Parts: sequence; C-alpha cells; structure tokens
Amino acid sequence: MGLQVDVRKLDLFNQMAKEGSGTVADHLGQLTGLNASVHTSQINFLDIDDVTTHIGTERQVGIYVELNEPPYGYVLFMLDPADSKRLAGAMLGGMGGDADAEGFSEMERSAMGEIGNIMTSAFIDGWANVLDTTIDMGTPNFVLGPAAGIIEKMGGWPDSELVFVIDSQITVEDGDLGMTVYTFPELEDLVALIQGIDLDTDVVADTQADDLV
Repeated sequence: MGLQVDVRKLDLFNQMAKEGSGTVADHLGQLTGLNASVHTSQINFLDIDDVTTHIGTERQVGIYVELNEPPYGYVLFMLDPADSKRLAGAMLGGMGGDADAEGFSEMERSAMGEIGNIMTSAFIDGWANVLDTTIDMGTPNFVLGPAAGIIEKMGGWPDSELVFVIDSQITVEDGDLGMTVYTFPELEDLVALIQGIDLDTDVVADTQADDLV
C-alpha cells in the first residue's frame, strides 16, 4: 500500500499523539498525587537498526504492552529503577514487600504492571476515539535491564526498514520523577488508520482523560 497521507490528517494525528501523552501525564499525576506534565513529545522515523541507539543503554525499568489490533506494535514505558520503586510504592501505599535480587518485590512488579495497564488504556483509548476504531491490547510485561535489551525482549518488529516512534517525556514536580513513553506502531497499519481520520475530528475532546476514581 502507499504511505502517502493528507498533511492535514497527519497534523491531526500529531495532535492526537501529544494529547495522548498529556492524558498519561494526568493519570500519572492522579496516581502519585503530584503535578505531572509532558516535557517533550516528538515523532521520529528511524531505521530499524537505529532504534536501540535512540533508546540508549542505561539500566531501566520497562513496562511494555503489545497492541493486538491495528495499528499493532507496542507501547513502552521506561523509568529509572529508583523512580519505578517510588511509583510502585505510591500505588501500594508504601507496602512493597520483600525485594528480589534485582531489587523489586513481586508486589512492586505487579503494581508496575497495573500502572502500565492504566497508562496504556488511557493512551490508546484516546487514539481509538480519534481513529474511530477499537484497539485491543495485551498484558503488561515488566522488564529490568539495559534499555536496548528491553527493546530486544519486546520482539515482533515489523518487516520493514523504517520504524515509526512516538517519544514523549513526562515529568512529575520539577523532574523528581519521570517516565518516557515510546509507541512503536506498525507503519502501514498506522497510515491506513490515519487516512481514515475525519478532518472535522475534535482531537482534544476525543482524547480527554477520565478520572481514575
């Protein structure tokens, strides 16, 4: 299929990506009780071999979720391990349990998985509304290690030379806690959905965050 897209629809998609990141920030703020905001949000077209370079090599906690319907691909949340423990602690009310050799208890891992589930739902539901579709997702996966290694564990990369990456950095209260959201949709499936966007779509209204409680 062709990859040409009406520039007006691409602009709506760009708005959708930014609003989706804002929704994640809102939910992160509700989970922590702190103010969260999107620091940067950008779209990149990367060669498949450059993805791990873009992600970096630092030791990170990764929570990734596979999308089982178009645009397929993955949503990945990456956090510093210390930030991840703080976030899990906030979710658990300070009851983290006994840590394993890698420093995380089963309760903390489970809490991070639930956070990933909440965040992905918030992110993807807004996309589905704008794209007038449904996007089913899989179970969140917790991974700890070098960032590039987390990418390799995700697997299932598209059989193409280019990867479409949405990269949003979210920070809480002057950067005291933060996460980066990466979205790796299948390029051709995403383009097909973008081509179907209604130019009269109200992106802000469709991606409006619902309260967690």
